Amino acid sequence: MNTTSLRFGMIQYTTATEVANEFPSLPPEVEEGNIEYKLKLVCPTESRFEHLVTQMKWRLKEGNGEAIYEIGVEDNGLMTGLLKEDLDASMKTLKEMANRLDAEIIVICERTIENVGQPSKFAVEALVRKIPDCQEFIEIKVACLGNADAGKSTLLGVLCYGDLDNGRGRARLNVFRHLHEIQSGRTSSISHEILGFDRKGQALSCNISSLEEICSLATKLITFLDLAGHHKYIKTTIFGLTGCSPEVVLLVIDANRGIVGTTKEHLGLAVALKIPFLIVVNKIDLCDQCVISKTVNQLEKILKSTGLKKIPMIINDQDDVLSAASNFSSQQIAPIFQVSSVTGKNLDLLRSFFNVLPSLKTRIQQDELLQQSAEFQIDEVFTVLNVGSVLAGTLRSGTIRENDKMIIGPTDDGSFFPAVVASIHRNRSPCRLIQAGYNACISLADLPNGFICRRGQVLLEYKESPPVTCMQFEVDFFLLFHNTKISKKFQASLHVANVVQTAVIKRMDKDFLLTGQRANVLFNFISRPEYIRKGDRVLLRQGQTKGIGEIKSIYPYIKESKNSNSDSE
Repeated sequence: MNTTSLRFGMIQYTTATEVANEFPSLPPEVEEGNIEYKLKLVCPTESRFEHLVTQMKWRLKEGNGEAIYEIGVEDNGLMTGLLKEDLDASMKTLKEMANRLDAEIIVICERTIENVGQPSKFAVEALVRKIPDCQEFIEIKVACLGNADAGKSTLLGVLCYGDLDNGRGRARLNVFRHLHEIQSGRTSSISHEILGFDRKGQALSCNISSLEEICSLATKLITFLDLAGHHKYIKTTIFGLTGCSPEVVLLVIDANRGIVGTTKEHLGLAVALKIPFLIVVNKIDLCDQCVISKTVNQLEKILKSTGLKKIPMIINDQDDVLSAASNFSSQQIAPIFQVSSVTGKNLDLLRSFFNVLPSLKTRIQQDELLQQSAEFQIDEVFTVLNVGSVLAGTLRSGTIRENDKMIIGPTDDGSFFPAVVASIHRNRSPCRLIQAGYNACISLADLPNGFICRRGQVLLEYKESPPVTCMQFEVDFFLLFHNTKISKKFQASLHVANVVQTAVIKRMDKDFLLTGQRANVLFNFISRPEYIRKGDRVLLRQGQTKGIGEIKSIYPYIKESKNSNSDSE
């Protein structure tokens, strides 16, 4: 039997060319999720059509505005295919269904199923995309990590601006924010870049359209966070991962140098914070295939190790892209792209991956965040002429509108002060409303005279009862690495969401802690109280010492007992 092996949805299947009735298959259809199987949609009755539209609406809600339809596939996953005329009629019906919901159909791929003695049949995978009613566009935040000189900024410059690099870093000039970054060629801050996709799945580049045009035309937006790779700026990189709340990590590796410098540390940060990641082997134009294979083999060995247990997936064609995107949320696979920012090789596959990658937040998770009280994390503070202080950050939960009454803090004594939202900007364009997960800039009115905004504060929905701040909090802590042992009075920098402050260990349920051990640890902030929440992830780093944990309980801070060690809750 002559067979052709194909990959589809992480399932290996075989197309038979000599044995009839042997068809490729997919996993059986599930009721939840955004993937729908349809054998055919030929001339449905009016009542059947209404049912199909309702079904599509449900799938779009499950996928936060995106759904994948497999046409020519039975509910049990058997890909029997359709004759050409039936396929055309089914696609026509699918487009009519999408039009009813103001959605667009993007044909991802069409497959031919050959069987001896029978006419050719076809199966189609189509992406249905609709802007949810409550959003301007679908947005996914991607943090770009990797060692210094791996080509992160250059890669983002090529992806977002559309022009290939000249081999000397010209593309990265669009990404750098400061003069010293241009002079040294190294990123030292957090830079935001966007890559948009329109209703037809076409990439919108910044060199063709302005930022405002991209935001108005895009139905999907990928926001890249370009983080520093040099060890000197590791605290800035950690803040980008904890404060900006990326959904995906893009780890860039130099094909010629391999896994060196901060690469392993950055990979460890992504794993510790439970952020799914993909890997880009960059600069493949500078080395031979044997060197690239050596780097990829090194990667596969690390990914398969006991600490990660990932399935490496080399992306070579569009089939691999679809398989990786549909299974990425499971966090069981690690897609590996091999690209060049100079020749442009395989960059189309990387763009296609981001185009079809579904949002990693489920509809239920998003609804839960929207129902919570508004909490805006302040990452940066700017002063704008005739405007005043402008707060840049991420809305962690709830909804904020113009003229909403809020409170901002905490100050050094744990106080919060009332303020009013004067204006909101998102992606440099004014808007009247932002929702959980959005990055935005907010200007405030009615702030008290002399009030100083700082990074690490929060903007909260106004309530009569004051928010709870703390100096002391208990953490279920795991020590990733330390040269010797740590015990009481050990001090280190803690990263909790957008808060970065030195803390000291007041007590723990062990005499000391060694690498690889876990303990319940009571930390005490050194400088001032902060607003943090139970369940927040804690990242500790001091020199080579690293640890990760989760906040289990918080001890409210009381002004009158500032110097007291009381642990009463």
